[in-house]
Amino acid sequence: MSDAFIWGTGRRKTAVARVRLSPGSGEFKVNGKALGEYFPTVSMRNIATGPLAKMERTGKYDILANVTGGGPLGQAGALSLGIARALKQVEGELDASLRDHGLLTRDARMKERKKYGQRGARRRFQFSKR
Repeated sequence: MSDAFIWGTGRRKTAVARVRLSPGSGEFKVNGKALGEYFPTVSMRNIATGPLAKMERTGKYDILANVTGGGPLGQAGALSLGIARALKQVEGELDASLRDHGLLTRDARMKERKKYGQRGARRRFQFSKR
């Protein structure tokens, strides 16, 4: 590894995560807070740390992440993709197994926009014949 740290960017819905990965003791900070403080539920923490857990790299890297936009679940997904991309840069041999676990695939699903003349994205206004 040439630099002291590697950057990875992850996106999910409208959330964007910029992840800085550096070799260390496993310190995990999200927007200046500890991981458990930022993501209150276990399921969100599991989503966010998924790439490290599945590649058995927990405790090997220090992670500093800036996350903006979206909701907590979207931010956890963005963080997961950012970590996976940074891990791939650090350890290139992990590429195939990260891809097999579906951790390098950007989830392209977005909220559909509301159209004019309709109540929502697909819901129409009530139709009355008479």
